[in-house]
Amino acid sequence: MATILCVDDEPNVLHVIRRTLENAGHRAIGLTNVDAAFGVLQTEPVDLIISDYRMPEATGLEFLQRLTETGTEVPLIMLTAHASVEHAVASMKAGALDYVTKPIRADQLKLVVEHALEYLNMRRSTRQLREAAARRNEDRIVGDCGVMRSLLQRIQTISRTRATILIQGESGTGKELVARSIHRHSEWADGPFITINCAALPESLVESTMFGHEKGAFTGAIRQVKGAFERAHNGTLLLDEISEMRRDLQAKLLRVLQEREFERVGGTTPIRVSVRVIATTNRDLATEVREGRFREDLYYRLSVVPMTIPPLRERLEDLPALVRHFAQRAAREIGRPIEGILPEAMALLASHPWPGNVRELSHAVERAVILSEGLSIGADAFDLLPGRRVSGAASNGRSPSSGFAVLSLNIAEAEQLLIERALVATNQNRTRAADLLGISVRTLRNKLNRPDDPHEN
Repeated sequence: MATILCVDDEPNVLHVIRRTLENAGHRAIGLTNVDAAFGVLQTEPVDLIISDYRMPEATGLEFLQRLTETGTEVPLIMLTAHASVEHAVASMKAGALDYVTKPIRADQLKLVVEHALEYLNMRRSTRQLREAAARRNEDRIVGDCGVMRSLLQRIQTISRTRATILIQGESGTGKELVARSIHRHSEWADGPFITINCAALPESLVESTMFGHEKGAFTGAIRQVKGAFERAHNGTLLLDEISEMRRDLQAKLLRVLQEREFERVGGTTPIRVSVRVIATTNRDLATEVREGRFREDLYYRLSVVPMTIPPLRERLEDLPALVRHFAQRAAREIGRPIEGILPEAMALLASHPWPGNVRELSHAVERAVILSEGLSIGADAFDLLPGRRVSGAASNGRSPSSGFAVLSLNIAEAEQLLIERALVATNQNRTRAADLLGISVRTLRNKLNRPDDPHEN
């Protein structure tokens, strides 16, 4: 079913159009003028517009022009008088998707709408394919040092199997990126990729999130809900930070991995699934086993194929490629050209210990691209790296990379200025602003909600 906006100043014609579309299974919104149509377009999602060519307040061509000027990407079918070839040609030249002649015949209108919706579906599919290809390029693993070449080769090898995989590595090394790469290179790449963060789930909802629940299983369970395992059927389930899972749930997870079946919370019927499980942890799971915090049998069941992602400090050969990759990505996102990274900037980055690994590097480069003014990024653009002093403090308090002045040595005032700058740079996106500032979203929210803060609502 599509939502179709119909605009015609003749009520009888409008009634025929609406009845025809509703009989075809669509939702039709009928209006008599263009201004009212724009009011609907601003508040409701619309798939297609059918508009009359001749209307007293604004013509169909003027409607098309306003759609273009406002960036409203909803295709339009024009209604033209019978034998008005010039009107049909003018409509198509102005950007109409198709036209229908009056008096309206139901079969003709249905056919034109059907073809238009098929075209829209094809266009959406093409866009989705392009976006997926772009995401694959953005999410590709960057690295050509020896250890990364071995890692990439291992990904290719194990992607062809359904073996359970344990990925270990420090925070920010790219464990989820490796997991997605394994999924993408497998023959089940078209299946779902479901992620569960074991460290972030409320304790009371972990079991329901993993295995689902039946209606009435507990207070608030008003309907049946499928869990992560069920939703990941014929695909991949990523259990992020598996070391944070409760011991009692570890036993249930072991059973699922062994039997490939489970019951929903409150249910008694076994549900069989075909799922590849990938687990990640930033801890040494063998140590967790020795100290009694993780089940030994589950550890061996998860680590059928163990992988360890090296920290950035152990693969500094890849630093230039990673910096270029992140700089180009950030430049595309904000729509500005970047020609390169100056040698002194690269030397500075190579000297940093990178406790946050590749994630920290990504945020630092994105911040530098946003705050720098030139086409090339210099060392001054990385003044906000942890442990670095802000340049220009001795010269009018101005940072040449950021292009704004810190006029006070008061920490609270300088902090507020940086927060405002980050919010402007990210178009008020608090999540990205927090990333740029190197703090959590919760910390940023707390700072914005201080009683004396001008951002407070």
